[in-house]
Amino acid sequence: MASEILIVAIGGVEASLLNHLCVVVAKTFGRSCRLGGGLPVPQEAFDARRGQYAAQAILQPLHPGKAERILGVVDLDLYVPGLNFVFGLADPRGRRALIALTRLRQRFYGRRDDEALLLARAAKEAIHELGHTYGLTHCSDRRCVMTFSNSLADTDYKGQKFCQRCQERLQRQKSA
Repeated sequence: MASEILIVAIGGVEASLLNHLCVVVAKTFGRSCRLGGGLPVPQEAFDARRGQYAAQAILQPLHPGKAERILGVVDLDLYVPGLNFVFGLADPRGRRALIALTRLRQRFYGRRDDEALLLARAAKEAIHELGHTYGLTHCSDRRCVMTFSNSLADTDYKGQKFCQRCQERLQRQKSA
């Protein structure tokens, strides 16, 4: 298995955002990062009643292949049963993760777009979900990137880095 993280767009996603995530992910996890070919949004993922997409139905077709991990990036409003929405989802056993950009964008809330803020939010969520694929769980340190984001305010408050405890756990997982 290559020590590489693969990032793929699902549906339309800006190349500049994907490139930014690749740089951040490579630096954070000490792995090379490569952009893979885009994938279509699975039609069965759309729930017309909710007007949202089922995150699990989009995550399921992602397979890392020879890569160590895969991160899907989608610009849709996602949900999982029991929650109104999610910024992302991870499957540690499948070494795959997914992030959703729609609710990370200022325009979703009727505000003017802010590209720098979107990039920061997307990076935090990408690191968070990939952290789960390395066996990390949610952290009680609200500044740690592994803290659970129940709202956009939580995402904005937390940092882009792992706390010392999560960083140590990550290093043990990567060397195992």
